[in-house]
Amino acid sequence: MSFLPQLLFLIILGVAGYSLSKRIQFLKRNILLGKAETRNDQTDARWKTMFLVAFGQQKMFKRFIPAFLHLLIYVGFVVINLEVLEFILDGILGTHRLFAPLLGNAYTVAMNIFEFLAVAVLFSCVVFLIRRNVTRVERFQKPELKGWPALDANLILVIEIILMVAILTMNATDQILANRGDEHYLALGTLFFSSLIQPLFEGFSNGTLVLLERFAWWFHIAGILAFAIYVTYSKHLHIFLAFPNTWYSNLKPKGEMINMPEVTNEVNMMLGIPTENASDPPAEIGRFGAKDINDLSWVNLLNAYSCTECGRCSAECPANLTGKKLSPRKIMMDVRDRTEEVGKSLDAGGPGLEDGKSLLGDYISQEEINACTSCNACVEACPVNIDPLAIILQLRRYTAMEESGSPAQWNAMFQNMETSFSPWKFSPQDRFNWAESLKEEEVK
Repeated sequence: MSFLPQLLFLIILGVAGYSLSKRIQFLKRNILLGKAETRNDQTDARWKTMFLVAFGQQKMFKRFIPAFLHLLIYVGFVVINLEVLEFILDGILGTHRLFAPLLGNAYTVAMNIFEFLAVAVLFSCVVFLIRRNVTRVERFQKPELKGWPALDANLILVIEIILMVAILTMNATDQILANRGDEHYLALGTLFFSSLIQPLFEGFSNGTLVLLERFAWWFHIAGILAFAIYVTYSKHLHIFLAFPNTWYSNLKPKGEMINMPEVTNEVNMMLGIPTENASDPPAEIGRFGAKDINDLSWVNLLNAYSCTECGRCSAECPANLTGKKLSPRKIMMDVRDRTEEVGKSLDAGGPGLEDGKSLLGDYISQEEINACTSCNACVEACPVNIDPLAIILQLRRYTAMEESGSPAQWNAMFQNMETSFSPWKFSPQDRFNWAESLKEEEVK
């Protein structure tokens, strides 16, 4: 019967691996619903951006206190999960603390580091729960975070607290049993943090301690596997996607707007300038701008899945700050929600993109996109280099060029730009009339 725990562990590991692989395939397919876009230039700059922004969390430290707490969770997540390798090998082989005899005293040092980080993660999560639910930081109280997004954020923090408590409980009961001479458990020396809670368990019998230790072990490893799956459904997917998202960042100057190839080709044809692949007529007339997710690029959809819902973009947005309906965070959440809806429809054999809905109109309104000032404050504020402005501009281009739905004042400006090459309605020849008075003054 001793092989049953190993068999159970292998079943849990297999189910978790299968579920995770299916979800990853779903996410990959959804992201690739977007149009093709190549961003493989400037590889050195891209690697540097990824290491500084994603790995080094450079942009987080514009707000030091939450950044420091987030760093504790991040480092704890990375380092503590090194212990998961031992958990997995112990589960498969039926051993206990497989690496302890191999590492000797270094194992005790490693366990103390893990426990310190576990306490740091626990403390940070408690502070973040207080910030969200007690002090109620303003950017976490916006309408787009009502319901599931707020619950999701709190669930992750609570789960992390429980997992850290499980580590400390496992180590505390483990060492009590080792000190009592149980041959299955190894005395590791002083584990500082778990030793502080050992008095809570000293009065328990060996059988009860074994039950508590085994429960904490199973709960922690099963919790880690379940957490890995849950993260792919959560805003905390940024834990993994922040790295590719920052690598594929837009490295062009912030004020540079990307031209529309469809318009560029049309203008070149009118001027008699040869265009790329001019001999190959397009299979279908391209859409100007974006109406739905398939009109956006796969990088835009990757951005949406990488969104942390932290709200720093909306907190810096001048339109949002002046009470307008636009929230860059909501834009990214809407793109992700629409992508998820289409993906689930396709998996169910449904109509997918042909369901009578669209990103523009059913998820994002014209009022929202028209409020954008194109200032790039949201792009600059994002900790993982998400670009809401690129999506807003594409939606606004569709509204203007496909539906002629821009505000009347804008249409007048567009007409002036087309005929007079400026937003103002006067002849280009009169552009420098204002300087004539200066010449007269110089003569005087």
